[in-house]
This record gives sequence, C-alpha cells and structure tokens, in this order.
Amino acid sequence: MTTNISPTRGRPRQFDLDEALATAQRLFHEKGYDAVSVADLTAALGIKPPSFYAAFGSKSALYMRVLDRYAVTGAVPLVQILKADRPLAVSLGEILVQAARMYAADATATGCMVLEGTRCSDAEARNAASGFHVAAQDLIRHAIAEHYPEDADRLADFVSTTMAGLSASACHGQSLERLLATAQLAGMAIAQALAAKSRDSN
Repeated sequence: MTTNISPTRGRPRQFDLDEALATAQRLFHEKGYDAVSVADLTAALGIKPPSFYAAFGSKSALYMRVLDRYAVTGAVPLVQILKADRPLAVSLGEILVQAARMYAADATATGCMVLEGTRCSDAEARNAASGFHVAAQDLIRHAIAEHYPEDADRLADFVSTTMAGLSASACHGQSLERLLATAQLAGMAIAQALAAKSRDSN
C-alpha cells in the first residue's frame, strides 16, 4: 500500500507503507524499542518528523502496527504448529525448536521482538507487547487443555518460560547449535512428562 507523503516542500513522493513497516520492524528488532528514537525512524524511512507523525501518530503507535506485522512475518507460527495432526508433545517440542531457529536467524536482530518489548520503558508499547505475549500463552494453554486440562497451566508456563530463556540467550549471542540443544532437551522433558501422565491415567 502506498500513500503520498510530503517530507519537504514541493512535489509529494510515494510512501510505501508496507515497506516502511518492514524497515521499522528491522530497526525495533535490532535495537529494541527503547533504543530506537523517532530520529532513527525518520532517517531510516527517509521522511521528516511531521510526515512521520501524520502517517503513524507516534512511535508507540507505529510499534503496535509493527507488532501486528511481526505476528504474521516473524513470530513462531503457533496456530499452524498446534493444529498439525500429530501428538501434542511433538507439537510443543516443535514450537521450541522453531523458536530457537527464529530467534537466532538474524545476527543483528536476535531474540523475540514481542518478549523483548514486554520489558521496554514505554507503557503503551509494553502493554501492546504484553498483550501479544499473553495471547500466545493462552493459545498454547488452550491447546494443552484439550488433552491434559489438569496440566495445562504448568506445561504452558514451562513452554513460555523456555521460550523466554531462548530469546534472552539469543540476544546474548548464544549460537543456534546451543539454542537448539536447549529446545530439544526441553522438548524431551515435555514428552516424558506427558508419557508419565498417560501411564498414570491408565
């Protein structure tokens, strides 16, 4: 989608909104929300501050739109993984493996942008990121509850906590090999816990 933006006097130029959101996403992901200034954004987008505010309203409003985009283009595809026709333990393990791969995919933009956003100093941006995080947790919890309702909270917490640890480790430069080793070990623990639960119920 494009719109006309007039960063300076004279003829307006075409402003590609999708491209702008992609650029902003890379910047937020690479530096973290707090470290990105409006000046950084306008420089990266090639527009002046008045045009920035006219297009997005504020830095936090832009971040919210970027989070919507990240949910589609950069986040772990939870719905697809959880809806796959396979045992729940395999799906939960796959979530962790995919998280490890995605968090380490770009050396300049490591970790999960949503999880990192939940720790930023801006209340609006932090609340927006927290909303995405809670929604992801609920999705995992509901999928577990369909099969193991009594264990949904503890298993969902385990998956969420492991993902947070993988994100933090990726941000600190841990290699993909080590992240995958952690994800796979956590997946084995989930499989063993669910197998033990099945044996106890028989």
